[in-house]
Amino acid sequence: MESNDLYLVYHGLFLPKLAHSENSLNYFEKFVVQDDDVFIVSYPKSGTTWMQEIIPLLLNGGDLTPVQTIPNWDRVPWLEETRAAVVMDKLSSPRAIVSHMPYHLMPSTFFSSKAKVVYIARNPKDVVVSSFHFHRMASFLDDPGTFEEFINKFQTGQVLFGKWTDHMKSWKNPDLGDRILYITYEELVQDLRGGIKRILCFLGRKLSEDALDRVTEHCQFKNMKHNKMSNYSLVPQEIMDSNKSSFLRKGIAGDWKNHFSPELEAKFIATINEEMKGSGIRFSWDEEEK
Repeated sequence: MESNDLYLVYHGLFLPKLAHSENSLNYFEKFVVQDDDVFIVSYPKSGTTWMQEIIPLLLNGGDLTPVQTIPNWDRVPWLEETRAAVVMDKLSSPRAIVSHMPYHLMPSTFFSSKAKVVYIARNPKDVVVSSFHFHRMASFLDDPGTFEEFINKFQTGQVLFGKWTDHMKSWKNPDLGDRILYITYEELVQDLRGGIKRILCFLGRKLSEDALDRVTEHCQFKNMKHNKMSNYSLVPQEIMDSNKSSFLRKGIAGDWKNHFSPELEAKFIATINEEMKGSGIRFSWDEEEK
């Protein structure tokens, strides 16, 4: 990827100009974080939209109205994007906020606050597949080329928000202490209700069993995929061409098996493992794929 008409370069990271500007990044840097803010942090295509569906429901007692009537980019805005300055002041406390930024680039007030972070991670093989299809359908991103070419871009950080490995390592920071909950896309696929209960506990919130059932049912991927406030069908076709690929595609773990050859997978994993060496970070998919 090269810096061109499509992207801004921010601290070495490529950000699409469609949703980012010098003003939005200035707003991001100067943002005053409140102690009761809840941040959803992820590397792109790791389950962000799913969390934008789940978190507001846990913060408001299970009321489905907001997720059925407010687009997700307004109900849980990206702090670094242009829309944040328009909608952030309209959010009631506690605010749910999304960011794809690495830890060290967060606003200065974040570090001195008590704000909590839910970090959602996903098997990088599925992340790269999802990213590849996203590039195919989004006119504001560069052409991904072949799948193998895109993997090379992904592993050298020539994609949105840089290297997956750098992002993962930046947020595995002991300074965060008990302010952060790490959860995986795969956990939610396997046991959505259990994952939601983990997040509830972390946030210090409670739901009745009926409300928990209602939230779990609404947040099933098949249901979220049909929610116009969440599936990006409100975005004009010339920006996101759903004829090329749906924004919310399958909602499964392991779709990478339909894209990787054994040789390509081995090369991909060898690079990931080398870059994660010494980090002490282990995930469920590491054990499952041995």
